[in-house]
Amino acid sequence: MKACTKLFYALATLIVILCLPNQLLAQRTLDDALNDPRVQAGLAEIDSNRDWSARQLVDIGGIISPSGQEHERAAAVAALMREIGLQQVEVTDSPNAIGRIPGRSGQAIVFVATLDDLSTVAEHQRAAENGPQIQGDRVVGPGSNTSLTTIALLSAARALVNQNLQPEHDIVFAAVAQEETGLRGMRALYEQYRERAIGFVDVLGEGSGISYGALGIHWWRINAYGPAGHTLNGGLPNVNQGIARAVDRILQIREPELYADRRTRLNVAVLSSGAVFNHKPESGWFSLDIRSLDPQHIESMEQQTRDILEDVTGELGIRFDMEPVSQIPPGQIPGALESKLVQDSLAISDYLGSAPRLSNAGSANLNVAIAGGSLAIGISSERGGRRGFADEWADIPVLQRTARNVFLTAVTQATARQ
Repeated sequence: MKACTKLFYALATLIVILCLPNQLLAQRTLDDALNDPRVQAGLAEIDSNRDWSARQLVDIGGIISPSGQEHERAAAVAALMREIGLQQVEVTDSPNAIGRIPGRSGQAIVFVATLDDLSTVAEHQRAAENGPQIQGDRVVGPGSNTSLTTIALLSAARALVNQNLQPEHDIVFAAVAQEETGLRGMRALYEQYRERAIGFVDVLGEGSGISYGALGIHWWRINAYGPAGHTLNGGLPNVNQGIARAVDRILQIREPELYADRRTRLNVAVLSSGAVFNHKPESGWFSLDIRSLDPQHIESMEQQTRDILEDVTGELGIRFDMEPVSQIPPGQIPGALESKLVQDSLAISDYLGSAPRLSNAGSANLNVAIAGGSLAIGISSERGGRRGFADEWADIPVLQRTARNVFLTAVTQATARQ
């Protein structure tokens, strides 16, 4: 009888295991992962490949890649993906560079880095006599700062491949285009993986900051038009009067005061018109930066702005149009804070000495996935300094810790205990 009972429970346990969702089969704890000799070997490999990573950052970061012109850098990243042994490597139309370590479940954990640079970085690259240079613990030169995260992804991917850590789920590494101009690459990547991703990890640094929610950020360029004229025969209407009146009223919109606890903000940072003292300009523009955790507050501030512009046009005869520059969506995922992805990320960052800070107000590629209803986190930190200036630099120790974080996140999320 006892033997029959034991057999019954053994069969029942087997049936339960077989019926578990695939993602539960890969629920590996950080402690379990750290006790795996192959995981320790992978971490040691990342450390030993410091010089390789620095050289790759010099090469990839030195490719001029302003938003919308990432094709050369995407091709170089894809070539490096193939070299380190990633499979199904492709450069998409976006262009995104994507490589994979195939799993068995049909699901995926997706790691994301930004492929493009600010336009000012590209200007400094064109003006520089040389590309980035390794100087001690730094890679110095325009293009180095943002590309640190792409190289960290590839360093982690290389260690995973070399240690033959076969995953339960696909591990996807993607360097996405046009982050600076509307997250276009991430939008395309999300459509590609939204149905089978168990989570997205937006890699922005080593993990001293961890975001699990999305702050909405809408940037507008508001153009103004009116009659030109010389000072002697100018007068009114005047584009500058229209801009001034509109900006004054927009800055009195009350949502930032009423909903400050929801990170609701509004800012006018740039005003531009005219070129000489004695001419009335025929056009000008000003920027508008609107932010909130709540889409209804963003929509309300935008509608109030449209009403203000319409009123000023009626009063002064100055015409306006609102030109969208960037639209980063807000969102929150119920239960995200308690999810395995967030809790493991906290444990990993703590293990690596990053003293992580939590936020529900991320504002980068992760916003696309969160707004679509998918679990996503952003791991961030300072990557170096002087981003956007001619003497920009990236911190090699940060690159190394970022790679270790990505490696451990991939292991805990996608590899089953063996």
